[in-house]
Amino acid sequence: MSDLVEVRGVTKVYRRGGERIEVLHNVDLDIPRGDFLALMGPSGSGKTTLLNLIGGLDTPTAGSIVVDGQRIDRLNGRELARWRAAHVGFVFQFYNLLPMLSAQRNVELPLLLTDLPARERRRHAEIALALVGLADRARHRPRELSGGQEQRVAIARAIVSDPTLLVCDEPTGDLDRATAEEILTLLRMLNREHGKTIVMVTHDPKAADHASRRVHLDKGTLVTAAA
Repeated sequence: MSDLVEVRGVTKVYRRGGERIEVLHNVDLDIPRGDFLALMGPSGSGKTTLLNLIGGLDTPTAGSIVVDGQRIDRLNGRELARWRAAHVGFVFQFYNLLPMLSAQRNVELPLLLTDLPARERRRHAEIALALVGLADRARHRPRELSGGQEQRVAIARAIVSDPTLLVCDEPTGDLDRATAEEILTLLRMLNREHGKTIVMVTHDPKAADHASRRVHLDKGTLVTAAA
């Protein structure tokens, strides 16, 4: 199985006034195509920073990041935005749905950056909503949905453009245990049955149990890459 993501010698430094804060230090990580990886570690360990670098939301201070053969650390802001739109689906702890739009229109949003006509955008959104079990909620607005249903809409939005990589930042952090299990089962289905490569930040060992393997970060350093 070939590697979809190759992280080499990645360091990330932020500056606050005259202070230098090193969030990641010389991280090496390979993520095979079709993997479901849980990034774990205590608060402040750098796991969300690493996720953002892999997803092209930020750039490293040093080192290289290759995703599907593309050196994304060499892209400028505009190029990164285009790359993210074509290759990455994002799922966050808070669903970031637009309250005035229906579920279907929320799911369509990433497709507005493509050349697809309106009819095709609707069809893609309908397919994505059916895949997450919400075909019958397409016309509902977020306030008419439960938290779990809102997260399913967010996942449908993340997969509607058939991304290469799905990155999830604490996707069950705002959900009760039963609903969290439903969302994690959905993510595992997308990984196993649809071949989606998933990188998930979580502090919850039970959530990590759904992943194929775990990577632990501590103080910006990779400490284990357990199966």
